[in-house]
Amino acid sequence: MHHLSPGLRGVSGLYGLTPEWDDTARLIQAVTLAVRGGMQALQLRRKLASDKLKREQALALADACRELGILFIINDDWKLAQEVAADGVHLGRDDADVGLIAELAAGDCLVGVSCYNELARVEQALAAGASSVAMGAVYGSSVKPEAVRVELATIRQARRLCEAASQDGRRPTVTAIGGIGPGNAAPVAAAGADALAVITSVFEADDIEAAARAVSSAMAPR
Repeated sequence: MHHLSPGLRGVSGLYGLTPEWDDTARLIQAVTLAVRGGMQALQLRRKLASDKLKREQALALADACRELGILFIINDDWKLAQEVAADGVHLGRDDADVGLIAELAAGDCLVGVSCYNELARVEQALAAGASSVAMGAVYGSSVKPEAVRVELATIRQARRLCEAASQDGRRPTVTAIGGIGPGNAAPVAAAGADALAVITSVFEADDIEAAARAVSSAMAPR
């Protein structure tokens, strides 16, 4: 069951992406703290884990997110997302086939698509039925230091495209990612990002709950 903000079709608010931790109990504890600080969605993003561990964490986090009342998204692996009854899947450059996006979206799956700094990709993803488009990297990122950068003006344009793609009073959302933390989140939210995707600034913080609250507060309506 999706827990979406009224009027929106995709993720919004503080959107946590999992760090590369193999300790599932530690991960769930950190997610719980982040939710106390305002996190509204979690994406399982494991690039280094074995398939076995990734599946174990997906099952555990799906249960945890349901109990905590937040959205659970799985990166890349739409089959795993279906297996564990996740709320949705996030597709990157090599995974975002237009036909696949349309098929998943038609099946009541939230579909996020990485669009980097390319508005043409935003238009293509929205036309296929994507519920969220991810723009980034906004700032330099320790997780993906080589990532292409996106200007805040491009995020504003992506937001306008999402507004134009609204259906039945609900619109797709814009997710911003890349080096976002408590000290620099506000301008990104002001540019039109509905969701701020974070890894390091929250999960590697000394006080996870406080870091999550600081990023969440930067998104409060102005």
